[in-house]
Amino acid sequence: MLDLVILSLHFFICFLISIAIWCVQKDVDLQSSSTGGDEMETDGLIFIGKEEDIKKSQRITAKINGREIVVFYHEGKFHALDSRCYRKIFACVISDIDGQVCIVCPWHKFKITLETGEGLYEGINPLEPSPTPKWQSKGVKQRIHKVTINNGNVYVSPPDLSVSFDSDYFADKYKNGGELAMGK
Repeated sequence: MLDLVILSLHFFICFLISIAIWCVQKDVDLQSSSTGGDEMETDGLIFIGKEEDIKKSQRITAKINGREIVVFYHEGKFHALDSRCYRKIFACVISDIDGQVCIVCPWHKFKITLETGEGLYEGINPLEPSPTPKWQSKGVKQRIHKVTINNGNVYVSPPDLSVSFDSDYFADKYKNGGELAMGK
């Protein structure tokens, strides 16, 4: 009986260690680079990190002009978006919802597509004879950023701030080390 308890405890500790390793995130602050600012290439792209490093960690945070973004690697694709949706989304879960890869905010359960930044909700049409819940779009809520891979390096395009998204409010609120800035 004691052997079973020890074995169970050992399994549980190994499980916790594996979760801790999986959850370890690599933060990058491009503002503190050796150039004193963002590492910008001649075509306007901003260097985020090495492709293989991001593939291993599955996600990485970076600052672009003080704005926190997160780059995800999921099922062979890279996705970049603002790091906050009413709270930080860096610690979120990635799920398939109605055929779309989404992040799910751990606090508010918001579902945001990685491809488009759309918020999803499950709703019904009360006019249907037998209403059944269906996934629907709230519209684009989260700013996404274009990711470019070149020679094993991952780059992100600077945000086009001429168009506004809901995530901009929180990106600006916590820009440059605000009181609830990620990792602070």
